[in-house]
Amino acid sequence: MRSADTINCSQPTAESLLQALRESVFDKTEVRPVINPRTPTKIHLGFILYAVLDVVIKMYQYDIGVLKDWIIEGLSWDPVECGTDRITLPRKKLWRPDIVINEFDNQAPNTYYLYLYNNGKAEDRLPVHLISSCNLDIYTFPFDIQNCTYTFGSYKHTSKPTLYVVNLLIPSYCLITVDLFSFLLPPQKMDRSAFKMTLILGYTVFLLLMNDLLPVTGDTIPLINVFFSLCLALMVASLLETIVVTNILCGSSDYPPLPNWVKVLFLHYLARLVCLRKKVSDQNSDPQSEHPEKGIKSPLNHDEQELKELRNIHKDVLTIRQQVDKHFSTDQNSEEWIHLGEVIDRFLFTLYVTFLTVSFFTILIFWLYWYSFDKKS
Repeated sequence: MRSADTINCSQPTAESLLQALRESVFDKTEVRPVINPRTPTKIHLGFILYAVLDVVIKMYQYDIGVLKDWIIEGLSWDPVECGTDRITLPRKKLWRPDIVINEFDNQAPNTYYLYLYNNGKAEDRLPVHLISSCNLDIYTFPFDIQNCTYTFGSYKHTSKPTLYVVNLLIPSYCLITVDLFSFLLPPQKMDRSAFKMTLILGYTVFLLLMNDLLPVTGDTIPLINVFFSLCLALMVASLLETIVVTNILCGSSDYPPLPNWVKVLFLHYLARLVCLRKKVSDQNSDPQSEHPEKGIKSPLNHDEQELKELRNIHKDVLTIRQQVDKHFSTDQNSEEWIHLGEVIDRFLFTLYVTFLTVSFFTILIFWLYWYSFDKKS
């Protein structure tokens, strides 16, 4: 809390005023200059254009002077008693607002002083070198007027993660979500591989364009880099899985029977894990096909010639039946391979959904934690 006392000077000189200020307001830069901490500090901003240094396509380089002034509550003096209504002071001796320009290029010369007036108003002037993007309107050149946008904000209270969430995380989520929904395309009728290769190419270009926004120094790998690597790895795995499934669906009839361990691991345990059961088709074998002689009983009232003809006909029918059984056996083998491809496809789909869910809640928790920490500080 500050008191609203007027500074008294022993003599109408700058030295006397400086001594009085040293005892009252100097080196109190940790808190805002207000009597009540709930009182907001109003900052008045302005700038003066000194020179246009360069214009390259749509990029402007300026030298400007940023003007900031605010009131230090409880500070005033009599200009007659102290000999002046304004004094120049070192900037580091007073509290200053942490307002910056986002387009600041950090090439401006350093200045060390500001003005302090007898009514408590502090006035700070900073030279700033800016690089800004503007749309050039040169129709009325050399009497043209250009409009450029500058972003002023508090450095401490700027929502820095928003830049990365909007420019990196949300587009990445959109691309990988599109890849996720590509699993709904039937692989028997649609060519997923071309679609997925297009997504991988777009995601790679996206990462190359956004590479400048990622941190390049540090002792550990940032979590956001791990997220992007996992997204790219999942998209590549999805493409490889699509190639394998398409190959299985197109050539399953020429494959040998599945090994027993593959049936147990994939068609039994993994299929049960991803909730994909095989439709069991009942194919009852005819017991008479294995023992043809039992299917024909010797008639009591027929001669041997008729019995022989009946047996020959039965053998021909049995041969046809064996060919049909062999065809169905091949179809069953093909169905097992197709079922294997469906299980692998469903498993990667489940892995996709799990990864997106876990990463979404992880990023949300980190963001909420940062927001609550920033509010407390």
